Amino acid sequence: MNTEQMFQDWLACPAMPEELMADLRGMDEKTKTDSFYRDLAFGTGGLRGVLGAGTNRMNLFTVLRATRGLGAYLKERYDRPSCAVSCDSRIHSRDFAELTAAALAEMGIRVYLYPKLQPTPMLSFAVRHLGCSAGVMITASHNPAKFNGYKVYGDDGCQITLEAADRIMARICREPVLSDRLPDVGTYLADGKVSYITEDTIEAYYRAILSLRVNPCDTPLHVVYSPLNGAGNVPVREILRRMGNIRVDVVEEQEKPDGHFPTCPYPNPEIREAMTLAIRKCVDTGADLCFATDPDSDRMGAGVRVGEDVRLISGNEMGLLMLDYLIRNKKRTSELPPVAVKTIVSTQLAEKMCRKRGVELKNVLTGFKFICEQIHFLDEAGQTDRFLFGFEESYGYLSGTFVRDKDAVNAALLLCEMAANLKRDGKTLLDQLRAIREEFGYDAQKTLTFQYEGQDGAQKMGEIMESLRRPIDAFEAPLMAGAVRTDYLKDETGLPRSDVLSFRLAGGQRFIVRPSGTEPKLKAYLFTEGKNQAEAEAELAALEPAVAALCES
Repeated sequence: MNTEQMFQDWLACPAMPEELMADLRGMDEKTKTDSFYRDLAFGTGGLRGVLGAGTNRMNLFTVLRATRGLGAYLKERYDRPSCAVSCDSRIHSRDFAELTAAALAEMGIRVYLYPKLQPTPMLSFAVRHLGCSAGVMITASHNPAKFNGYKVYGDDGCQITLEAADRIMARICREPVLSDRLPDVGTYLADGKVSYITEDTIEAYYRAILSLRVNPCDTPLHVVYSPLNGAGNVPVREILRRMGNIRVDVVEEQEKPDGHFPTCPYPNPEIREAMTLAIRKCVDTGADLCFATDPDSDRMGAGVRVGEDVRLISGNEMGLLMLDYLIRNKKRTSELPPVAVKTIVSTQLAEKMCRKRGVELKNVLTGFKFICEQIHFLDEAGQTDRFLFGFEESYGYLSGTFVRDKDAVNAALLLCEMAANLKRDGKTLLDQLRAIREEFGYDAQKTLTFQYEGQDGAQKMGEIMESLRRPIDAFEAPLMAGAVRTDYLKDETGLPRSDVLSFRLAGGQRFIVRPSGTEPKLKAYLFTEGKNQAEAEAELAALEPAVAALCES
């Protein structure tokens, strides 16, 4: 079916809401093509896309179709399937969550729905706590306000596997794109096929988070916190309140849920712009540090006040700080070495730290689901208690096993406990970071992001990846002379096949390139080392333009 015919079918759909109808009527030819040239892709992250009308957009119809495909998959696999559902503060998140619950209930699947917005980690927790077959989280994580998404979790509380995603996608393709009616959750709440998740589950999550304390300290700590208008406000503050020694000042402009994110167009704590208000309040109040969680509260970014400014801590640096803290403070319960997990695009200093301190480190592909997969393997071996910590450079951390995704509530607890202990000893996180580098070496990292929107963008990213696969001696760039390439799609690496390329240069520098699995972006991760921090950063500055030229060609 061509784009124009699909467009006309959407205009004629009797169940089309007025908001989507207005969107259709206002489309120019370019927007129409981008909205209908494909179906929104469903992968291990589920769906993610721009809000609006069309098959390549996030809307009630794409959500309904995906849910019916998921439901068909669950009914084939389980005798009595069930599903937990949650959402964050994004535009239409609640609408999509309630539609998901109603559509599953209509298919005879038992549904547990959080009555209010709750973070991604609390959805993962609910799947396991309630013994569900699956979970759905309506979120687009840290993307701009125009995006929303649909993340699917398996019965282990982890994002679905590649195999499960393929099977669900096959069932989605059998479902009609449009529907003459949209099921109403009220009907199924009334007859008990959909139940609200109760305070018992929420309280169980809080108790589980508090159990992750490894060295409680009563030294007062003053922090500034921003939920970035997302779902972290209540759970993060509740955990800090129960810790007893944390004074919390909240960034008022970013406190309440608001999917438009009026103060930061890109609500991502990795970006300084999103942290601006927290930084300002930290300086104004004289707080020890500030931190923020993204809209679905699975990522956390933080910084330490230094006089009249705040020095932000990168995801790699925070991963090292937390890993160091847990190694030094967590009691071992197994004769076997503890296990830490990081992604291949995260700092190599973690490898040096683990090797010296007797911790087994596992490197996995980008995506926190691969970190949590390692917990699953430990489960199967009866060694769950060996799991120490998992982290990725993009501000995701996890020190427990009851949640199977990155957890910013968990991270906030670790951050504040660690900072309070250091404050008791007259130190800050920055002092500890310097000590780590003095012991394990100096490195620098940077992630470059290249945006490629629409149909042409997807093709362009493919062309760039193919150009990076040409023979090394065919590269004109001087830095590529003597480089060693690892192709995770074609070479045997011990990891699942993935469209990722890693280059180790003759001078010791490294960079990794991959297309994002959730956004129309190509990402390049740069790594350098030096005899001191200045040298490592100088190497990084020299490497950046050369890699950028390769990814923009």
